Amino acid sequence: MPQHHLANATWRKSSRSQGTTDNCVEVAHNMPGIVAVRDSKDADGPALIFSPDGWRAFVGGVKGGGFDGLG
Repeated sequence: MPQHHLANATWRKSSRSQGTTDNCVEVAHNMPGIVAVRDSKDADGPALIFSPDGWRAFVGGVKGGGFDGLG
């Protein structure tokens, strides 16, 4: 999705990334039908786009350890 489509996005950084400058992501939930995720250090760079159901599944997988060992 081109960045200009995200011009009205309200980005929120995780409370767990306060005080750090590395490995931070921001999430925008305020757009109908999509959840956008981006690297907070590259605000003009690309964003990942999820459907709301896809985002819930991704977050559930992260919380459940489904991605442990991938990095």
